[in-house]
Amino acid sequence: MVTGGARGIGFATVQRLLREGARCVIWDRDQAAIDAATANLADAGEVTSDTVELAKPESVEAAAGQALGRHGQIDILVNNAGIAGINKKLWECTPQEWRDVMEIDLFGVFLCCRAFVPGMIEAGWGRIVNVASIAGKEGNPTASHYSAAKAGVIGLTKALARELAPSGVLVNAIAPGYFKTAINDEFLDSEAGQRMAKRVPMRRFGNYDELTGPLLLLASEQGSYMTGSTLIVDGGHTLTPL
Repeated sequence: MVTGGARGIGFATVQRLLREGARCVIWDRDQAAIDAATANLADAGEVTSDTVELAKPESVEAAAGQALGRHGQIDILVNNAGIAGINKKLWECTPQEWRDVMEIDLFGVFLCCRAFVPGMIEAGWGRIVNVASIAGKEGNPTASHYSAAKAGVIGLTKALARELAPSGVLVNAIAPGYFKTAINDEFLDSEAGQRMAKRVPMRRFGNYDELTGPLLLLASEQGSYMTGSTLIVDGGHTLTPL
């Protein structure tokens, strides 16, 4: 199960999991994007999908019932869906602008975990990978909502990992740095974005394969002694400046 799986990091994750032999479920709120994604994946493996509003409990519960009805069990949950929100200083944000990001980026992760964890516990095996961000580690100016939500995802990951550690269900997070994605393409292509690329020790932005490889580690048996971890994949961006 990959939330926000119709585009960007989510779509690349679905592609990678399919190459490894998984059957995948895409959740997204954009039906047109789902249709395009499933058409592109027609020859890649078994893919099903649901249109879901992750901030709405009733939508998540209904879609979870449909997915479990089709497949019987979800073994791997990748909580990838998120929005960046508007760029404003904290005191300039309206309460709704702040809440919109928190509800999708953090509350949605809670709802998805709540929907699928009981089945994983019953099966005695499961992998949950929450897509956080280095913003949750560092805090990005003019993105207090996004930074707070992603910090919350990291905290949720640690707490849930402790709750589930004896069960065979492992919970980890991955914190990407700057990758060329639909959520930030316009900025990264700008002059400011290019200046930012020069501040990354590797002097470039990441590509999807460089993120889905580490993510696959957390989603597989290869990461069987990892839980509660946040794996930073950022080209060295969070290193202390020389």
